[in-house]
Amino acid sequence: MTQSDVKDISNYIPKDPLEIQCAIEKTLEVIGGKWSFLVLRELFEGTKRFGELQRSIHNVSPKSLSDTLRHLERHGILERRAFPTVPVTVEYTLTPKGEDLHQILKEMKLWAAKWT
Repeated sequence: MTQSDVKDISNYIPKDPLEIQCAIEKTLEVIGGKWSFLVLRELFEGTKRFGELQRSIHNVSPKSLSDTLRHLERHGILERRAFPTVPVTVEYTLTPKGEDLHQILKEMKLWAAKWT
């Protein structure tokens, strides 16, 4: 087993912060870029394959989607599972850390419905 095979378990243990430093900025760093919110929206509905995500998120390129998925996986927001099929089947599922973002996105959706 290589070091890259070992998952960083600290991504899955919530912290009890004594002091919150620039929390919005830190959250945005973890969530990531332009496509992350749309990936999260899709994964709140359940596990999805790469192709399903690409079809449901209009105008995202395969490279942008791959980069977004890798970023979210690195930060413990989602989990990638590969199955030894031909071609390889890859599924993406939210972790508890990722599921915890659901309420935030619901509030953003409500704000958009109200003000835009």
